[in-house]
Amino acid sequence: MFIHVWGVAVVPGADPSGASSDISCAHVLKVLADETRLAVMELLLDGPRHVAEINASLDIEQSLLSHHLKVLREAGLVTARRTGRKVLYSLSQSVQGRRRGRAIDLGCCRLSFD
Repeated sequence: MFIHVWGVAVVPGADPSGASSDISCAHVLKVLADETRLAVMELLLDGPRHVAEINASLDIEQSLLSHHLKVLREAGLVTARRTGRKVLYSLSQSVQGRRRGRAIDLGCCRLSFD
């Protein structure tokens, strides 16, 4: 069963690891409940991007993009690495490890960008 939210398919599933994972998954789902943050995650599925590249694709205010990137970083979904004066964003290693093609297994559900 797929539930489509903003063009993203969410596939419900049980998490055998218990309630603490449910809380973690609920937090991640709350973070990803924003269309802009989902769009950033989808862009990063194709590889690391500098902030200017993300901004060019999404066409939003720089300060708003910075806020969304901070929320994604704090949730452990993306990482930032400074390269000179630019900041390069990529999916975190934990997200990369849960990635299946253009889908990310969150434990309690799977986000599919297909």
